[in-house]
Amino acid sequence: MRIARFAIFLAIVLVINLIFHGYLWLRLVRSPNWPAPWGRAGTATIALFALVLSISMFLMHSAPHGVVVPLAWISFTWMGLVFLFFALLLVTEPLRPVLRLVITARAGGAGGQGELNPGLNAGRMVARSVAIVVLAGGTILGIAAVLSARLPVGVRTVAVRLARWPTELSGYTVVQLSDIHVGETVGKGFVESLVRRANALDPDMIVITGDLVDGSVSDLAPLTAPLASLHARDGVWFVTGNHDYYSGASAWVEHLRTLGIRELRNERVSIGGERGFDLAGTDDYAARGFGPGRGRDRGQARGQGNEQDIPRALADRDPRRPVVLLAHQPRAFPEAAALGVDLQLSGHTHGGQLFPMHYLTRLRQPYLAGLHRRGDSMIYVSRGTGYWGPPMRLGAPPEITRIVLSP
Repeated sequence: MRIARFAIFLAIVLVINLIFHGYLWLRLVRSPNWPAPWGRAGTATIALFALVLSISMFLMHSAPHGVVVPLAWISFTWMGLVFLFFALLLVTEPLRPVLRLVITARAGGAGGQGELNPGLNAGRMVARSVAIVVLAGGTILGIAAVLSARLPVGVRTVAVRLARWPTELSGYTVVQLSDIHVGETVGKGFVESLVRRANALDPDMIVITGDLVDGSVSDLAPLTAPLASLHARDGVWFVTGNHDYYSGASAWVEHLRTLGIRELRNERVSIGGERGFDLAGTDDYAARGFGPGRGRDRGQARGQGNEQDIPRALADRDPRRPVVLLAHQPRAFPEAAALGVDLQLSGHTHGGQLFPMHYLTRLRQPYLAGLHRRGDSMIYVSRGTGYWGPPMRLGAPPEITRIVLSP
């Protein structure tokens, strides 16, 4: 089953890789018809990076972590640039015929036949101009996106007022970390900085709302070791995300316990005594595809995974007590709101991460980022603390979220 999943994944990646790079070659090399040696150099560059990206996707599931890291930096950065070039080229498509008509008309009005100079007609001039603008613009945006992802993560303070929140806990502070994606390009130094900054906020509670890792415990345990230094008065809590399942969620849950981090898998706990609140957590929506014996996640934690089950997480609770639900994907919110959850904390979307990916993300998730209300329930969706894939963020800066709760 695991081999079949990987084969399907690899086939999809190769097809997408071919489509994207084929389009880039057509518009950046073939259509402009650059003179030698620039045309051959452009073709060779695109072919080389397409090959490196394909090889990297294969090795990331089979090669040692130390081998994969340098390849990952090259291939993921190129992946981000390809997406930016692709998006910019799509924007220019409807403009091309208009520009050709304008240039041809001006050349004709000047007494020519649409030829600006020997060997350079209006169509080729537009193709070359667009290629230069796209290459320059995409590179500038790529540099800005890399800086946005790699500079120190900002702290975002969000005030949330809940009708049933106890007055005794007014000002209660929850620090939310989400979508850190420790792996090939997110390393130990980044985790250490997050731990220092989270602890400096002196929170009542710290929650990690999924997608902590991209890789196995054996590869990434040293990189996640600083998480043991996280501290908060009411503990550090974790719920699974889809990437945690790709990485072996049950093994990670067991490992996180050794770091003092408690998981919530379709269960809840009481916080703050009689005049406190309930904290609930549910497995990720993607967990249903990783039942016992499937994928890399072959176990269940105390019989509670592997399936998102919000009713089980809320079962037998006192309905007079407010409840905060941790659920990785925002798509859990309609069901949670119908069951009376006061506040849901989620991640998963990265806020779109790399504009204009925002529009595609919205097709699958009801909420992209920020604070939203549905009836008497509220949800806060973090833009994420790290990143996945390209070490880039554009239009969606990462965040450490400081949530302040009051009545």
